[in-house]
Amino acid sequence: MNQAEPRADVYARATSRIIEDLEKVVRPWHKPWSASNAAHRLPALPLRHNDIPYRGINILLLWGQAIENGYSSSRWMTYKQAQELGGQVRKGERGSLVVFADVLHKTEANDQGEEIEREIPFMKGYTIEVIANGA
Repeated sequence: MNQAEPRADVYARATSRIIEDLEKVVRPWHKPWSASNAAHRLPALPLRHNDIPYRGINILLLWGQAIENGYSSSRWMTYKQAQELGGQVRKGERGSLVVFADVLHKTEANDQGEEIEREIPFMKGYTIEVIANGA
């Protein structure tokens, strides 16, 4: 990406990814009439490398990515985590967007000098890679 190009915000990137999947008629969140029908279509629940499952919008983002790329593994980690564990990302492999959302609590004084607490929601995007089977 060119440094002069503005980087799309995480909300726009996540929304674009889901819209792309919808346009391809990929609905990984769609529950089939029987669970056995989905066994061959849906990957397992996405997991971090330490077995903690992803939640929320990240499940949809990673399912869409796994289906699109034919990944059989449902385990993911960051590039840095792979390096720390002695792994390497395959040449030419592109990472997948996931998001972290939380709320910051900030105490500040109002016009009357009283302290008030504000909640500031935020979302941060980062890139992860699928862990190849057998890794």
